[in-house]
Amino acid sequence: MPYEARLTEMGIVLAAAPRPVAAYVPALAAGRIVYTSGQLPVAGGELAYAGKVGRELSEKEGCQAARLCALNCLAAVKSVAGSLDRVEQIVRLTGFVNSAPDFTGQPFVLNGASEFLIEVFGEAGRHARSAVGVAELPLNAAVEMEMIVLLKK
Repeated sequence: MPYEARLTEMGIVLAAAPRPVAAYVPALAAGRIVYTSGQLPVAGGELAYAGKVGRELSEKEGCQAARLCALNCLAAVKSVAGSLDRVEQIVRLTGFVNSAPDFTGQPFVLNGASEFLIEVFGEAGRHARSAVGVAELPLNAAVEMEMIVLLKK
């Protein structure tokens, strides 16, 4: 099944790529590789998840924030690829979790994004990944994520 049809079947409407909050573009294609800028958990133009995971937000809420970041990364990919059906492979995710000082569940938070991508893309959604805990993120976002995608020839 085409990936965009799978999103529709899942009840997901892919919004336009979120507008950058500074001087950068949401995504850039270099040949068949698309690199996204860091995407925040923004929905409807508003930050949906703010605060530190492990303090203001639960691990489960962090997972939901990561999933939303992945969705925004896909919107950024689509903005340069024209269609998600051109995706050959999700290559890599880098996720930054705004973490309380004693929170160590960053890999589990990022599973919210990883499991979503596998659900949408199947084997093409399996990727390399880093999950990093940080002291602060832009706009006090709970999670920020970058994605690297390989497009079909």
